[in-house]
Amino acid sequence: MESFKKEVHGRVMYRAGTAARLAGLPVETLRVWERRYRLSDVQRSEHGQRLYSVEHVERLALLKQLVDQGHAIGLLAELRPEELKTMLGGREQALAQEPVRALVAGTSLPRRLAAMGSEASGIRLLGHCPDVDELQDLASDTAADVLIVEESELDESIVARIASARARLGIDAVLVLYRFCASATIRALRGQGCLVARVPADIGELTFLCRSAVRGMRLPEQGKPAAPPPRRYDDGALAALAQLNQGPACECPRHLAEVLMTVGSFERYSAQCASRNPEDAELHARLGHAAAQARALLEDAMAQLILAENLAVLQSGVTRS
Repeated sequence: MESFKKEVHGRVMYRAGTAARLAGLPVETLRVWERRYRLSDVQRSEHGQRLYSVEHVERLALLKQLVDQGHAIGLLAELRPEELKTMLGGREQALAQEPVRALVAGTSLPRRLAAMGSEASGIRLLGHCPDVDELQDLASDTAADVLIVEESELDESIVARIASARARLGIDAVLVLYRFCASATIRALRGQGCLVARVPADIGELTFLCRSAVRGMRLPEQGKPAAPPPRRYDDGALAALAQLNQGPACECPRHLAEVLMTVGSFERYSAQCASRNPEDAELHARLGHAAAQARALLEDAMAQLILAENLAVLQSGVTRS
């Protein structure tokens, strides 16, 4: 399996999925932004995959924060990173430049941070202990920005233990790193406002996670999915495309229309499907969101196909131009 990052001419480069996660974006959003606004002059791997540098990821994170504040991505896309930082204000600029001050409960992470130093890692280690229960022995007046809890296997008891340590230390931002954990425990931690993620292999990724926790950002899978894009083709137009007789010519409009009708039907079905509990409701919401994203991509393909085949699509049908 290809690594989530590469070394290109001595620089760390991330694949699209990892770059999106580090910036706090759904990967589908990154793809849409790239397609519509050509945000990044990225390199490509020998297999044609897009590769993002640390600078690319930092710019994506700035864009994400500004979009969350209500700015239009179409207006932000042409701005330089310095202009984006100015829009975010002095506090965000300082946060992006100064090392994050951290307390760490864990065994391997403190050694890695100490070996790299704060300048290289972007994280200043103020104190550490092997276990979250030993955090009570650290000074309560330590001016830490974030509490990092690193445990390979998390069980349900960690929720109350972190809540107790957090209250005593008075730290709002908590980053919980794990290798194996039950979904219910992850949901409980996120319900307390913790940022929860698998232990990253790269310190650079850890720095992004810390800054995200300090800013109060959530990873894409935590929040509610974005509102689905509106439909571009109604049932009448799709039905007409599906019945279109192209003769021996390309039958792609018909086949793609049939696929779009199926995906759209599943999208609507997911919204109406009965839910037995909150977890079940969340699952169906994500199924509907995934179907909506797939529909939007297929509608883009249909628009290109209609243009190529010189068709005119009406709200209730299709004609030849």
